[in-house]
Amino acid sequence: MAKNPKPFLHPTKNTMNENLRASMVELLQKHLGTAIDLSYAAKQAHWNVKGFNFIAVHKLFDELHEQAEAYVDLIAERLTGLGGQARGTVQAATEISILEPYPLDLVDSDGHLKRLADNYAKWSTAVREGISEADEAGDDLTADLLTEVGRGLSTSLYFLESHFQHA
Repeated sequence: MAKNPKPFLHPTKNTMNENLRASMVELLQKHLGTAIDLSYAAKQAHWNVKGFNFIAVHKLFDELHEQAEAYVDLIAERLTGLGGQARGTVQAATEISILEPYPLDLVDSDGHLKRLADNYAKWSTAVREGISEADEAGDDLTADLLTEVGRGLSTSLYFLESHFQHA
């Protein structure tokens, strides 16, 4: 299957022109796949973390999973509202996510914290680029949605990095 298939658009009364809708659906699809991937990376960390600070990071990773799941829903609903067909399965997400595959052999909390921080930083950069792309295209609603996601990612990155930053 192609990495970035041309988006299929359902008929809609949305007044944005079809080319702009298709462009935004493609942009949002990349972020949908990444959100799904990040959600399950956090869950992988939640299930497998070990160490002296187990309960704190175990709970944090579960909260990060739930937050990413909320992003999945927001992004998918915007994408389908534009007439797109959400590609929201785990298999589809792995085809389009911008993240590297999450290692399955991590167990220590520092390893999970640092790997998740890398993933959050990478997606944050792509979200900022997506905000600019949506702004330049004239889609204020998609830019606003990505701004909301970016704000949450920034806070989550702070929570992750605070575990291994020292004064």
